[in-house]
Amino acid sequence: MILSNVSHYLRQHRRASLDDIAQGTGSTPEAIAAMLATLERKGRVQRLPIGSSCGASCCKCDPAKLAIYEWTGENRSGDKGDK
Repeated sequence: MILSNVSHYLRQHRRASLDDIAQGTGSTPEAIAAMLATLERKGRVQRLPIGSSCGASCCKCDPAKLAIYEWTGENRSGDKGDK
């Protein structure tokens, strides 16, 4: 069930940090990291290079310390997502 929650969160937000996904799904970063690894192996998400932006304009986080993930799987409509 949590795997579908992570997928849904990233489909909605397109790009988010590990901590944001954990907070948004009500889970721990450790549990989410395992789910993201599974989705990454399936080709549905990709971890972005260190220093990538989460897409927010707040600039409160150190980009070098963030793990940012981006949805690359199917959209809700079933079409392939933009890469």
